[in-house]
Amino acid sequence: MPALDVCIRGAGIVGRVLALLLARERLRVGLVRQPANPAGASSDVRAYALNAASKDLLELLRAWPDAEHAAAVTGMEVQGDDGGEVRFSAQAQGVPALAWIVDVQALQERLADALRYQPLVEWLDAPQAATLTAVCEGKASTSRAEFGVQYSVTPYPQQAIAARLHCEKPHGQIARQWFANGEILAFLPLGGPATDGGGNSIAIVWSVNEQRAPDLLALDAPAFEAQLEAASHASLGKLTLASERAAWPLQLAQADRWCGPGWVLAGDAAHTVHPLAGQGLNLGLADASELGRILHEREYWRSVGDVKLLRRFERSRKADVLAMGAATDGLQQLFAQQAEPWASLRNWGMTGFDRSGPLKDWVARQAMGRL
Repeated sequence: MPALDVCIRGAGIVGRVLALLLARERLRVGLVRQPANPAGASSDVRAYALNAASKDLLELLRAWPDAEHAAAVTGMEVQGDDGGEVRFSAQAQGVPALAWIVDVQALQERLADALRYQPLVEWLDAPQAATLTAVCEGKASTSRAEFGVQYSVTPYPQQAIAARLHCEKPHGQIARQWFANGEILAFLPLGGPATDGGGNSIAIVWSVNEQRAPDLLALDAPAFEAQLEAASHASLGKLTLASERAAWPLQLAQADRWCGPGWVLAGDAAHTVHPLAGQGLNLGLADASELGRILHEREYWRSVGDVKLLRRFERSRKADVLAMGAATDGLQQLFAQQAEPWASLRNWGMTGFDRSGPLKDWVARQAMGRL
């Protein structure tokens, strides 16, 4: 018998959450370290938009960051490229927040603290034999090939640029997004609970044409700030770069199989989507939550590596992931079309959606993880 019940390859956020969940089931877990910071900067400048389901999960594990590192989003404004507009409001949905913008490093540290007090989780420098191997290594996983998995990748002609900025005008806990010239710019509010609409720090994710990305990254700070001010129509006034810039290529990807006898994939190792909806980590955390539930409810005579058990997990999660991938890909492709009548049609559609009532409410609840 292996010394471990589960060996988790990859100690990113999804891997750490899965380790904590499985340790609650009294399983012996090994967690394999991996190089951090896939975005490529010396300090991680990314921030994640987490929905209510992800927040509930992290609070269950006592790993939710403090208010300074988890900014509540009380509204969202999406601007099209020809006058279209969609607005979401937490108040209209009857919830305290539509999402929370969470600092990556703060979340990693909280998860590390939780793991420090979990004796059933052992940190490993290399994989060890276990009844179940869970691959959570991210999109660049080297373990998939070991299990004969084909990872189908469709690259987008875009790169994402991330950075932190100080803004002249307070963000008012509003997330803002602009679609223009086939590119997508998102302003994500940072900081603790804002008073009187305060808060002057933001994280950006700017999905830009892959040919333009190197030029933007090579600009000095004032020139880059000017480009951002123009792209955001100076909605938050003067912008001041407060971090390094990081960039990475964007892709839509799906593994042909998520599991087999004694192994399973979760998170970006199984799937990636375009970041325009901010759902990537939410999908990965939902994977971890569902795998934990499946193993918790397994028949007493099934081992954690039973392939029939693991296929329940795959069936349960694949439909949601495919739907989100199709939705984000469809939006990316739609806004990539620059010729008429596409611009008029999509902006007409945005305006109609904003007035749709029940449909808009359903989409908001779906994004919040409340369906």
